Amino acid sequence: MGPGDEHGQHLAADDASVTSTGATVAAIDSQVAAPGTPAAAPQRPPRVVAVILAYNVAGLLEKALLKIPRLLVDDIFVMDDGSTDGTGDVGRGLGLTVYRNEKNLGYGGNLREGLRRAVNDHGADYVVEIHGDGAQFNPEAIAAAVPLMLRGVPFIMGSRFVEPGRARANGMSLVRFLANKGLSLLSRRVLGLPLTEFHSGFRLYSRGLVQSLPLHANADDHLFSFQILAQAAYFQVDVREVPVEADYLSEHTSISLREAVIYSFDNLICLSRYALARAGLLHSEQFPRR
Repeated sequence: MGPGDEHGQHLAADDASVTSTGATVAAIDSQVAAPGTPAAAPQRPPRVVAVILAYNVAGLLEKALLKIPRLLVDDIFVMDDGSTDGTGDVGRGLGLTVYRNEKNLGYGGNLREGLRRAVNDHGADYVVEIHGDGAQFNPEAIAAAVPLMLRGVPFIMGSRFVEPGRARANGMSLVRFLANKGLSLLSRRVLGLPLTEFHSGFRLYSRGLVQSLPLHANADDHLFSFQILAQAAYFQVDVREVPVEADYLSEHTSISLREAVIYSFDNLICLSRYALARAGLLHSEQFPRR
């Protein structure tokens, strides 16, 4: 979704201005029930808001909308990242609220703004990330995430690799498959998160997670999606996954090979910064001092 923009990372180690790890974890726990904690269980079904991230997808937006299981979401809106093809007009014509960034922010910047609006303006308890390119990652996976939301899991990832062989059967190229598996294996070992995949475009973010993590310190491009996972590991947030189907055979958007290579190297840099922060050697806004 969206072209790769400059990261806009500002990693100055101004620890005095950054929330401590303990405070961040406490803030998340105060708003989202810990798994298996009856006293903190939600008193009502969580309010689920779907955010459709859109950039020049006028011809695919309706397809994305039709895939969303309407009985499982309470509200839907579009984040139009400065499209020039009338994407916003299509969204409004479908009866959706459309927020437009006059300047293209990039995938990460658009998602950050969408998360903020979902929580602050739409009262979301959970925010579902939907890609406007026909919803390549099938939103029907929301159904599998419902039990986790009811338990208050703060961060829920979709994974194409829960069911062996499904990703390749759905058209994922061998190169992308091997690169994703390799990066995910490394990330799992470094971050210690129990995930089969770290690079899926289907995610559910809790209100507490959105309000507590230092998302402002993350990149404006696709790296945002990995940095937030590294932050979740750093702040010891409970992250779980559900299976998700991804359609590579129908029309969709995707980052270029060059952007994918840059993204992969940036993942390694992020992992290095995470490891240094965990070791107490180098802190930043993303990974503040404990």
